[in-house]
Amino acid sequence: MRGTLLDPTAIQKRLEARLDHTFLTLSDLPSPDQFKGMERAVDRIVQAIQNHERIAVVGDYDVDGVIASAIVKRFFDAIGVSVEVQIPNRFTDGYGLSPRILDRIEAVDVILTVDNGIAAHAAAQVCRERGIDLIITDHHIPPETLPDAYAIVDQKQSDCSFPWEEVCGAQIAWYLCAALNRTLHAGIEMKSYLDMVAIAIVADMMPLQHINRTMVIAGLQQLQRSVWPFAQCVLQNSRRSLGRAEEIAFGLSPLLNSAGRLDDAGIALDFVLASDQTVACQLYGRLMQLNQTRKAIEEEVTAAAAAQVDPDAPVIVVSGEGWHEGVVGIAAARLARRFERPAIVLTQTGTICKGSGRSWRECHLYDLLSVARERLLSFGGHKAAIGMRIEQQHLDPFIATLSEAARLRCAADASDDPAILGHLPFAVIDAELIRLIDRFEPFGMGNPRPKFVTPNVTLVALQTMGKEGNHLRMTFESDGRYLQAVQFKTTATYPIGARCEIVYTLNENHFRGETTIQLMIEKITRI
Repeated sequence: MRGTLLDPTAIQKRLEARLDHTFLTLSDLPSPDQFKGMERAVDRIVQAIQNHERIAVVGDYDVDGVIASAIVKRFFDAIGVSVEVQIPNRFTDGYGLSPRILDRIEAVDVILTVDNGIAAHAAAQVCRERGIDLIITDHHIPPETLPDAYAIVDQKQSDCSFPWEEVCGAQIAWYLCAALNRTLHAGIEMKSYLDMVAIAIVADMMPLQHINRTMVIAGLQQLQRSVWPFAQCVLQNSRRSLGRAEEIAFGLSPLLNSAGRLDDAGIALDFVLASDQTVACQLYGRLMQLNQTRKAIEEEVTAAAAAQVDPDAPVIVVSGEGWHEGVVGIAAARLARRFERPAIVLTQTGTICKGSGRSWRECHLYDLLSVARERLLSFGGHKAAIGMRIEQQHLDPFIATLSEAARLRCAADASDDPAILGHLPFAVIDAELIRLIDRFEPFGMGNPRPKFVTPNVTLVALQTMGKEGNHLRMTFESDGRYLQAVQFKTTATYPIGARCEIVYTLNENHFRGETTIQLMIEKITRI
């Protein structure tokens, strides 16, 4: 596909081929009843509400878990039911529902998890011993043996009839609230929560196809006119319109994640749940500070991790003593993009290595790690991302096993970038082409922003940008057509007059009332 000569008609056909149009409108969304365990979960929660029993919600410290917790909290507030919300601290509690979290929750009758719990065997046993009915809602891959819970709602259970497997925790939380809304005849407008759902879908890297695409489109439209104080605060204090999935992925999502990565995710939850804009903006300022600190720490860890990378390894696994636990997942994502292969970054404390991994292209990272699961203390996740713990003494044999599996399973996946549609002549690039591409928003996981290749272009101008001079502004010429281009975060230099092949996406640059077409350069190859 990379060498295919493109015109607008060919581009449209390729973009249409990516999308599954089974669900086109919100009215076409599957029913909550199609989730295994949903009816049992709803019945127990309704019983608890009617009997004035105490309900607690346990979320997760990433964006999906925070948003899922916020959706449930807002819904229960709307129907006049008090619930306690607990989000684990990454550093003191670890991931998900645990006995330590249960010790902080006193005298409850029902515990509802969102975006976690599918592997919480120990906590489920404690709930059973204390007479607490545990309802698990999660979207991660279930272990062979499920926790002993009152009800489990997870679309990845083998006998679940929900028609779309790749949904996030906040979507399941939304579906649970929709089912409660219907059963209780509460009259809550569930569409009003879709702006929050859209944030979670994008942040948790769900494929933007099928029902995810439908929910994100509706949610992004709503987000731009959202009544939530947190959204109004973001819109007024940043340059982002929140109208595109990429603005969530690269702007709002890291901001919300920074709390759980460096401090406590409760800060992000309080921000999302803020009842007035003054409070929201105070918390926004705190998140901005945390995010700036996160960027600095992340750069240090990423640089140290990159120095360890074996360029010939089919999967990257690196570890360092004292690397900040909160940023190793981001470092893994950066290494995966830079070296174009799956990457796992671990921090070592004593004899234990703990960290996160991010996949590359179509390689299924959870399945890949499954071949070496006997060497792991714990691991979980999904196709695109995993978390894991391992004893340091087992790390080398783990890497050997993983590398052998990666050579067999992921070699074909790494051969070419599926986001590249083909060879685009400069003569075809105009405002109408950009309008055509925009029709296929939102772009993200499963529907990446289309990339193009133009070979044999000439670099005719170049200058550095940014405080540190690590961005480039360029002009390229091809067949008599000149186009402006930008490449971010690069230290590379190229001589004027160089002949190159470039890989890029298209963008419109709005500056001082003028709109120009701009190439967003991903890769330059001298020829």
